[in-house]
Amino acid sequence: MTSKIVVAGVTSLYMSVGVDAFPLDYVSAGSPPWMRAGVTGSAGHIAQILRTLGEEVRLCTLAGTDPAGLAIRADLRSRGLLGQGVVDGGASSLGVVLVAADGRRMGFPYLAAVNTVGYPAEVFRGQAEGADLAVLTNARFVRPLIRHAKQLEVPVAVDTHVISDIDDAYNRPWLEVADIVFCSHERLPCPPREWVARVFARYPGCGVVGVGRGEDGCMLGLRDGTLVRAEALAPRGVVSTAGAGDALFASFLHGWIATGNPVGALEAAVLHAGWKIGDTFPGASSLTPAELAGLRQTHQVRTSVGRWDTQRTVTSRPHRPAGSGAHEHPRPAAS
Repeated sequence: MTSKIVVAGVTSLYMSVGVDAFPLDYVSAGSPPWMRAGVTGSAGHIAQILRTLGEEVRLCTLAGTDPAGLAIRADLRSRGLLGQGVVDGGASSLGVVLVAADGRRMGFPYLAAVNTVGYPAEVFRGQAEGADLAVLTNARFVRPLIRHAKQLEVPVAVDTHVISDIDDAYNRPWLEVADIVFCSHERLPCPPREWVARVFARYPGCGVVGVGRGEDGCMLGLRDGTLVRAEALAPRGVVSTAGAGDALFASFLHGWIATGNPVGALEAAVLHAGWKIGDTFPGASSLTPAELAGLRQTHQVRTSVGRWDTQRTVTSRPHRPAGSGAHEHPRPAAS
């Protein structure tokens, strides 16, 4: 069943550049092994993934009529994402990502052009009306929109990316209303399992917490105490990890709202993210539902299910095909 999902946040024109290794040695000029340009950014990438997976996506983003903005609009139009929620912000956001031979990346998002722009609340409310889920990225211009999503009683999902404080002042407005929270493990002040427990204790409205763990896969906790671990798998090898967190987050949301099955949704998400990082520009393409289902038949993601609220031994879970009813939970509801 198709879900209506509103996605709010940044869409950027990015340049992705291959480098030999980090740290970089200074040279006045050089020839990179490869270079690509394309449209991504958290909201744009998430919207693209969800759209390709068959969801009805309403993208709320800013794009000017400058050359970068025209490129962004053309790309969104080709993907069926250029709608009333794409607002002229006067200028457009840009970014550069450096990618080493081992797939590690160093991103340089340049958001100054959109950080000072106010997104029209009435446009967001119109796009969010009747939505099954609001993906509110933590872009600065999205913050004033949080209360409108809450007033409309739309479930909220957010990926805070790199976070190190449970009471982080910048991300707190999102955390206080979110039903689903994802983040990276990179700067957590504690092990991921403990972080899951801390989020549930601090934010009672949250029902799902996911922690992306890079080459170690992902850990997912549910408020009922369930803890799911999925090991990373990269079917095409690792070329660029840029956007891997967005891919993990978006793909999980698709599976979760469709089935309520956290294990199956996480398996599919880890596999989709792993497939995308086999490209020099992971935001360039995504899998359709049929393609992802086919990939799951040939590549088994190892998962285990246990508890985050006890020291109970974690048990391995054998691979099951997409659509399995094991470990089903209700679809997310507004808190």
